[in-house]
Parts: sequence; structure tokens; C-alpha cells
Amino acid sequence: MTHRPTIGLTLDAEAPGGYSKFPWYALRCNYAEAIAAAGGLPVTLPHLAALAPHYLDHIDALIITGGAFDVDPALYGADQRHQSVALKPSRTSAELSLLHGALARNMPVLGICGGEQLLAVALGGTLIQHIPDAVPNALAHEQPNPRDQPGHSIAITPNTRLAAITGATSMAVNSSHHQAVRDPGPRLIVNAIAPDGVIEGIESPDHRFCLGVQWHPEFQIDPGDQRLFAALIEAAL
Repeated sequence: MTHRPTIGLTLDAEAPGGYSKFPWYALRCNYAEAIAAAGGLPVTLPHLAALAPHYLDHIDALIITGGAFDVDPALYGADQRHQSVALKPSRTSAELSLLHGALARNMPVLGICGGEQLLAVALGGTLIQHIPDAVPNALAHEQPNPRDQPGHSIAITPNTRLAAITGATSMAVNSSHHQAVRDPGPRLIVNAIAPDGVIEGIESPDHRFCLGVQWHPEFQIDPGDQRLFAALIEAAL
């Protein structure tokens, strides 16, 4: 490939301790590796909300990554917060600035796990704050086996962008979340569902490439994962 589109990946933020006595950023290597393998040039984006327009000037597509935290329920109109909810306000603020800016530019966007949930909220959707308390007979969406192994299957909605990308009606996916999209809102459609009814994927028909997936395709568990990254890179060219 003679030209690699630049793909911006949002970073996670960690409190002092472990790697450093001061606050630090983190991101698993396989995010960048999956983008590079698909033909993109991965770059990471710090949590500087005021600089979002400048970062967007230099990237061709945006990935909102996952992390062990939650979207503030106040952002989707909830008047109570479940005791399990953990926030990272600076990260969410920066990601929302990047996300709204990317959508306004019709830039290709992929939301992964918590990034899918933020995409839903940004476009008018709401979230389930804690699946075990809200979904009867729910699967173990915090899967007990390693994250580089499948946790459950998903059914892909026919005639969606995800179906066209993967060429499949189902996928095996990993599962690392306690929240999920409750209502995708007026601007998004559901493109994947778990066997217990939990929404596993969303997309916007109003944008040229705007998808969110609840699983972590960077682990490349199913052939559809690689196809998803390849489609993002193609859209970014």
C-alpha cells in the first residue's frame, strides 16, 4: 500500500501508580497492530478536548476505544447512577469533542466497547447501567475466560452495513462489559444482538462510515473482525 490513512485512537487514562507516580495514558498494543495490519497508520490521541479540531485536521478516521470505565448517566438523561458505574470525566469530555467533530465532518468513525456506548449517547441513545440488574437471564458479558477467546455469539442484522462488511449472519465475539446500549435513539440502528437480547452493534445510516461494536475486534477472534478494520481503512482512503 503506497498510502496509509491516519487512524486516530483514543487513549485510556490511568491514575498514579504502577507505571508512574503521576497520571499516565495507556492503550493495548493490539489496537495499533490491528490498524497497521489492515493498512492504516495508527496514532494515539490524548485527552485535550480543546485541541480536538486540530487533531481531526490530521487524521482520516477516528476510533473511540474501550476501557474500564463508564459514560456518565447524566449525559443521557438518567437521574440515578448505579453503584457499579465508574467515571473518567476528562477522557469522556475529550472523546465527545473528537466524536462530535468527526461526525460533523462525516469522517469514518468506529466505536469499540465503551466507544460504542459513547457513540450511542452522542447520537441520542441511552444505556443499560448494569446488565446483571437489568437483563433477565443475561449472559456473562464480563466473560470468565481470557479476552482473546470468544465469549458468546452475536446475530448480525440483515441489510445493515455490518452485514455487508462481514458477509456473515453471525460472529463469535469476546465480551468485556457490564453496560450496553438500551435504546439506540432516533439516528442509529441496531446491527448485532447477543443471544440474551443485549445490543452488540449499532450504525448510523446518515454517515458514510459510522459503526459501534460492543466487542473488541482488535483481538481478531473472528474473520469478521479483520473485515471490519479493512472496511474502516478503505473508508478512510
